[in-house]
Amino acid sequence: MVFAKKKWGQNFLVDNNLLEKIIKTINVNDQENVLEIGPGQGALSEKIVDVAKSLSMVEIDPDLIKVLKVHEKLLNLDIINEDILKVNLKNLEINSPVVVGNIPYNITSPIIFWLIDHFDHWDRAYLMVQKEVAHRLTAKIGTKDYSRVTVMTGLFFNIKICFTISPNVFLPRPKVQSAFISIEKRADFSIQNVNIKKFSQVVRMAFNQRRKMLRNSLSTLNIDLDSCTIDFTRRPEQLTVDEFIDISNNII
Repeated sequence: MVFAKKKWGQNFLVDNNLLEKIIKTINVNDQENVLEIGPGQGALSEKIVDVAKSLSMVEIDPDLIKVLKVHEKLLNLDIINEDILKVNLKNLEINSPVVVGNIPYNITSPIIFWLIDHFDHWDRAYLMVQKEVAHRLTAKIGTKDYSRVTVMTGLFFNIKICFTISPNVFLPRPKVQSAFISIEKRADFSIQNVNIKKFSQVVRMAFNQRRKMLRNSLSTLNIDLDSCTIDFTRRPEQLTVDEFIDISNNII
């Protein structure tokens, strides 16, 4: 038996009902490839192989790699011993995989930005995250959870909470509630329509002073106010993603 290691934020799924619920939610078919991040001891992996065309796994823990390689249902599968953040998805021979992961909560944001970096090389994603983070990722305009990460991810994705999860289904039990989220690419997103660097700058500056009106928090930017349709007496939590795009596209 391999015990969970705190340094990698490991919490293994041990509830079969939850595993079945995840399989039903991701709805993978026999024409789809799956990339699993952090398969642990293979509890979810052994169910994915029954429904997917192929399964590739990325696991950072060499002790778990040994367990996975002798798992009777996972023999001869592609198991990569690496930090997912160092994996270049376009170099893997996996055609547009569905990404699934029970990920370390302390690297949730880096993994989501990894998905952005590899935007063209996966189909859709499902991640286990901290419930509080899930609320920020899916927050509505005007709420306290609507934040920089909401807007930055909202540029690329539609994110939904599929269901929330009790700590009791993990070993060891985490100290926080969890949520299973789906990440779909925005069908209307085009890299041609937005300057990512300027967009990121506007969002960062606005939310760094979220209590201030935009005319104050963005005062150092040279914005073409005649072309921009935004009311700058508003605050950042009152703006949609598309309105942030409007501002960034009108920086001179």
